[in-house]
Amino acid sequence: MHRFFIDRSHIKNDKFYIYGDDAKHIGKVIRLRTGDTIELCDLEGTDYIGVISHIDKDVVSGAVVKSYPSISEPSCKITLYQGLPKGDKMDTIIQKTVELGVYSVVPVITERTIARFKEPSDIEKKLRRWQRIAKEAAKQSKRAIIPSVKAPISFTEGINRQHELKIFFWEEERDVSLKEILASTHSTEDIGIFVGPEGGFSVDEAEYAKKKEWHIATLGPRILRTETVSMASISAIMFYLGEWQ
Repeated sequence: MHRFFIDRSHIKNDKFYIYGDDAKHIGKVIRLRTGDTIELCDLEGTDYIGVISHIDKDVVSGAVVKSYPSISEPSCKITLYQGLPKGDKMDTIIQKTVELGVYSVVPVITERTIARFKEPSDIEKKLRRWQRIAKEAAKQSKRAIIPSVKAPISFTEGINRQHELKIFFWEEERDVSLKEILASTHSTEDIGIFVGPEGGFSVDEAEYAKKKEWHIATLGPRILRTETVSMASISAIMFYLGEWQ
């Protein structure tokens, strides 16, 4: 069943109204018809089943036949601070971490970041693309929210952000595991995780993270690609916290 995000104000008297790009997508791309059933999410914790009664290029409307609480959101909110990778790796990272339950993704410019933006318009273009990827991944995985993708920030700005639990993955760490860190804390509702770009973090960056009270962690003896670290760490956290059955 196709799923769409809808503003709560667009559900009135057991009727729903879908506007803009989603309306065009329904009519022109996936070619749904009147009488077809769709799933809606109001981004405020409620899902709906709707039956389409009208389709045109600007609006799709129909009847709400059922509503129920969204159950897809994890109890922990994980913010991923991702060292900006080369090429289209960020697309994959956003898509997969949204599927896995990330709350927000923040690209970070680090000492070893190779990718750079030449013009402000380049950032705006990337952000539109990244947020579109996040939205599509949220639809596919039946999320109750669309995780936000932020504009790139500096390493220093990211490290100075505050979270209940702060985890910094560094390939030079050998002793302290993610499991140990999770086992030693009761503050798991708001988690920040830092992942480096290709080439990882420098010693200076790791030392600064320690100074700012981030837990320096290893994911084990194998060196993983940056996109693998993001996915593996979020998967491990979700499993440890009982978010996967």
